[in-house]
Amino acid sequence: MTKHITFTGTLTPVQALPQTYIPSLRVSLVDAAITETVAALLSAGRRRVAYMNAHCFNVMASDHTYAAAIQSADLLLPDGSGVSMAAKMSGQKLTANLNGTDLVPALMEQAARHGKSVFLFGGKPGTADAAARALTIKNPGLRIVGTLDGYDQAKDEDAVVAYMNACEADIVLVALGVPMQDLWLHRNAHRIHADLTMGVGACFDFLAGNVSRAPRALRRIGGEWLWRLGLEPRRLAKRYLIGNATFLTRAGRNAARQMTMTSIIRRGLDVAVAGTAAILLAPLLAATAIAIKAESRGPVFFKQYRVGKDGREFPMLKFRSMCVDAENRRADLLATSDRAGICFKSKSDPRITRVGRFIRRFSIDELPQFLNVLRGEMSVVGPRPALPVEVAAYPKRAYGRLAVKPGITGVWQVSGRANVGFDKMVDMDLAYATSRTVLLDLILIAMTFRAVISGRGAH
Repeated sequence: MTKHITFTGTLTPVQALPQTYIPSLRVSLVDAAITETVAALLSAGRRRVAYMNAHCFNVMASDHTYAAAIQSADLLLPDGSGVSMAAKMSGQKLTANLNGTDLVPALMEQAARHGKSVFLFGGKPGTADAAARALTIKNPGLRIVGTLDGYDQAKDEDAVVAYMNACEADIVLVALGVPMQDLWLHRNAHRIHADLTMGVGACFDFLAGNVSRAPRALRRIGGEWLWRLGLEPRRLAKRYLIGNATFLTRAGRNAARQMTMTSIIRRGLDVAVAGTAAILLAPLLAATAIAIKAESRGPVFFKQYRVGKDGREFPMLKFRSMCVDAENRRADLLATSDRAGICFKSKSDPRITRVGRFIRRFSIDELPQFLNVLRGEMSVVGPRPALPVEVAAYPKRAYGRLAVKPGITGVWQVSGRANVGFDKMVDMDLAYATSRTVLLDLILIAMTFRAVISGRGAH
């Protein structure tokens, strides 16, 4: 079993994705991310799970015993906007904020459907019982086979483990707070017969109604910590105000250490080229937008999710060159592809508009991707980003294309574009990924002008 689903942790804020592609969910699809995570948690096998927020990382930095407990967990899940910000500093994008207060109710719903039994351990006296009542009212089929508080009833660890096993729990949720809950599980999870053991922090307090959640609008923008701070300023001021600043400072230093002079120069080149192009080509961009709008109904821009570096999906922008229902008609046209391999291309594609054929011929439709470059999702030079459905069909060797940021131009683009078959394109991109230099990028940018003027393979 891999330890990675949406987030894996070490002493640094985030750890890179494995080299194999894992289809990701977009940040906006939080419910889908929770559904996928719950399915993984309930799949066959034993696992110990921990949540990681900024406070957890701060504790790890000073408590080596807690750090060892966290690093030995089978799965770590991201919790809080601070972790999301730290991920962005390292060039990554987390699937979603999978805090326990959102995930545990979804987990309990599925536990009821699958006939899983649950044990609640932790919280002040009466809190676990109140949380159990709330969960069973919402999920009538849920079997909560035992509860214990985190005070007097938690003093004898051997007795607690024995009671859990006697109750034959499939899932054990531990709410003793950080770092106590993860240290407790580190010591005892191997003795517990349950397949899933998980530290859930203050989740029982929320379920029991002891603490109210922030309004949904505030949670959506990552501001729940402000709500908690307002409710308990004396207890949480140090943790949130000083702790969050400490964590983000450390995350920034870690991100800076990961940067090389080459990566700094390459990013500077990307920003300079994309920014200059956006200014110089502004009249062309405006004229293209007017032409598209004049010819057909629908938006000027076309947003399509593509797979970028390390398998992360992002919304790639283009000028719309097709009719508005193009995506719905794609499956019916796959057999007409002129190109060998996975990626679909057709010279006679009936979905392309007249303006679309012109802007494709001179690659004008790609110009909005300079915004993707400025946002750091793409580079000026790199492999062309593929559709998720295409990446899902990749042979193993093609995953190497995902080792670098996708680009607006690259070896494939200056070598014939759609006239180059899939296997040859992969060879080109793998060669670029293993031998790229700033000088090579400059050469490919220069060669792009010739490719655009010739129009070879552009359709």
